[in-house]
Amino acid sequence: MNKIFILVIPVILLAAGCSDNKAANTKPAPPATPHYPTATVMAHPVEQAIKLPAQLAAFLQVDIFPKVNGYVTAVLVDVGSHVRQGQLLMTLEAPELVQATAEAKEKYARAVADYTIDKENYERLYEASHTPGAISPMDLATDRAKAQADSALANSEKANWLMQQAMMDYLKVTAPFTGVITIRNVHPGALVDATNKSIPMLELKQVDHLRLQVDIPETIAATLRKNDTLSFSVAALPGQRLTARVARISDNINQQYRTERVEADVYNHDEVLAPGMYADVIFDSKGNRNALAVPPGAVVTSTEAKYVIVIRNGKTVKVNVSTGNENNQLVEIVGDVKAGEQVITPANDEIKDGIEVQ
Repeated sequence: MNKIFILVIPVILLAAGCSDNKAANTKPAPPATPHYPTATVMAHPVEQAIKLPAQLAAFLQVDIFPKVNGYVTAVLVDVGSHVRQGQLLMTLEAPELVQATAEAKEKYARAVADYTIDKENYERLYEASHTPGAISPMDLATDRAKAQADSALANSEKANWLMQQAMMDYLKVTAPFTGVITIRNVHPGALVDATNKSIPMLELKQVDHLRLQVDIPETIAATLRKNDTLSFSVAALPGQRLTARVARISDNINQQYRTERVEADVYNHDEVLAPGMYADVIFDSKGNRNALAVPPGAVVTSTEAKYVIVIRNGKTVKVNVSTGNENNQLVEIVGDVKAGEQVITPANDEIKDGIEVQ
């Protein structure tokens, strides 16, 4: 039994020694270089069909207020009335204005009479002054000044009379342009106050010519030009696609929404459309000619920035970008990226900056 024990111990020690040598000769394998799929940055504008909310507004619109105080004697139109430019809409009555006009006319006539007498007197004195010693130079100068003063007074009274006549014309309210009456707030017998600008007597809108107003994001507005065609639809005409041409671009960016107001002219001779209607504008944006394009998956959006991961010298580099038009295949980017560079796609925020890649 003792012999068996002695023989087993060397075997165990030999096996342990071999195991230690094998462990000492084994080294950990180096980590593999990660490999990510990539795409090439292209110098290519991205076309995009854009749908934006819009509204239709009257091309011309005015609230009609009284110019003078008076009583309404007749209202010749109502809501929905189609009127022509210059058409009589309503009449007012102001007896005190009539009296003021008559008084101004009489004052003007009196001033003219005084000027006529003084002028004739001055002319006679002027003729008599050619006889030496007949007329004092001081008297001649006094009469001339009096005639000039009367002339100025006559002109002033005439201006006052003409002003009163113009005020009388405001008792007849006429349409400033062709359109439709959309609001009526007065009836015969009502007293209207020229100083009250809160409630108009009438509201007039031009409906055969409308403005299609749409706010375009600033990244897209730069691609629009005057006379570009916009397609739009309205809920009142389901299934119909209407068109209009861009007529006015505001050239001003809304600081809050980062949009630019664009207006297109819509001719509505059949009056199917109406001011105030909502519309959906659909147009094809041609894209930014100076932008680059990458697959949408190459752009990472985080809480801090929007960026792409470019491979430069075998390492990842995060580059902040801004985006423009986008479709299913490509998205426009603007940033410190060059055409022909490789970007990781699909990318995510777990890919660190500066790591070596295959």
